[in-house]
Amino acid sequence: MTEFDDVRADFPILDQKVNGERLAYLDNAATAQRPQPVLDELIRFYQNDNANVHRGVHTLANRATSEYEDARRKVQHFINASQPEEVIFTKGTTDGLNLVCSTYGEEHIHAGDEIVVSIAEHHSNLVPWQQLAIKKHATLKFIELTKDGQLDMEDAKKKITDKTKIVSVTHASNVLGIITPLKELAALAHEHGAIFIGDGAQAAPHLKVDVQDLDVDFYAFSGHKMMSPMGIGVLYGKRKLLDEMEPYQYGGEMISDVSRERTIFAEPPYKFEAGTQNVAGAIGLGKAIDYLNKLGMDKVQAHEQKIIDYLLPKLEAIDHVTVYGPQDPAKHSGVVAFNLDGLHPHDLATALDMDGVAVRAGHHCAEPLMKDLGVTATARASFYLYNNMEDADQLLDSIKDAKEFFKIGTVKTK
Repeated sequence: MTEFDDVRADFPILDQKVNGERLAYLDNAATAQRPQPVLDELIRFYQNDNANVHRGVHTLANRATSEYEDARRKVQHFINASQPEEVIFTKGTTDGLNLVCSTYGEEHIHAGDEIVVSIAEHHSNLVPWQQLAIKKHATLKFIELTKDGQLDMEDAKKKITDKTKIVSVTHASNVLGIITPLKELAALAHEHGAIFIGDGAQAAPHLKVDVQDLDVDFYAFSGHKMMSPMGIGVLYGKRKLLDEMEPYQYGGEMISDVSRERTIFAEPPYKFEAGTQNVAGAIGLGKAIDYLNKLGMDKVQAHEQKIIDYLLPKLEAIDHVTVYGPQDPAKHSGVVAFNLDGLHPHDLATALDMDGVAVRAGHHCAEPLMKDLGVTATARASFYLYNNMEDADQLLDSIKDAKEFFKIGTVKTK
């Protein structure tokens, strides 16, 4: 028995039936569920300490400010940033990546420069760089994948050149379940004088992240994928770079002094946090980090790996099911994309939902990758710390039920 055996009980939303069946929530790559301690923390804040931060001297404002900045320090330690000032609160991963693109990218990309991403990117880490390259007459280059669906480091060495100014790559794919060698990529980018940005949306909730060890220049992730409220995220940036960057937005809170003629901006992180922030979201994120730290990120990753070790061979053994990404469970995160021959992924997801299994279906905001895979969409099951083998079995049984209902081939037996 492990500490994960009782984790599901902390998530009240999971204690329900969907279409008369036990809920197997397997859409964690889209958003995670919230444990009771996070829900309780939000209620506590709004009932006791609700006030705007940094702006008042009264007791509630002081308490809210203290809790908000304490959440920043929790994030700092969670990702091992060197100082809390390197932690900027954002709306989420997309907002953080757009912040870097609209500030550092806008200032440093010129005609003839190169920006490098991978073909496995979510649109949030592709479209901003694509549009910046078009605007600046720069070149956007893609690192391709190997035949087994992993990032091709040999191709990366060819694509990243002395003309490259920015390399921005996902830490973990939201489709293929691959974990990319971020530390090696960052070193390669730095060898050519480029900065490196990590998209941590699918990694920070599941892996132990150390931004100093990875030596990333920026790293963005979302709170809602790691059990905090929606609308809160984090952008980590090296202090030297943040000091040099212009603000992303202008207004209250991000200033040091304003006169009729000029404005002196605040120091990081505040010059990037204009206006009223999502204070409750930040405090909720801090509580989610407390929850993850209590379990231990190494144990979270090991727990999810056990499920994938169990699930993947059984899923691949089902006739007429195609699994995308590495076939080796050891090279796979808790994200599994698959299709059932002859059945549109949306129809498959609907059939699974009738059995209480919640999965995602579509292009997963990764259309260039879908085109490379030769499909328009896939179904996707994604696991988290509250999932277990019963969820995996429920998924497998429901796929077999869909096969039988739609009369698609037969099921292999081992």
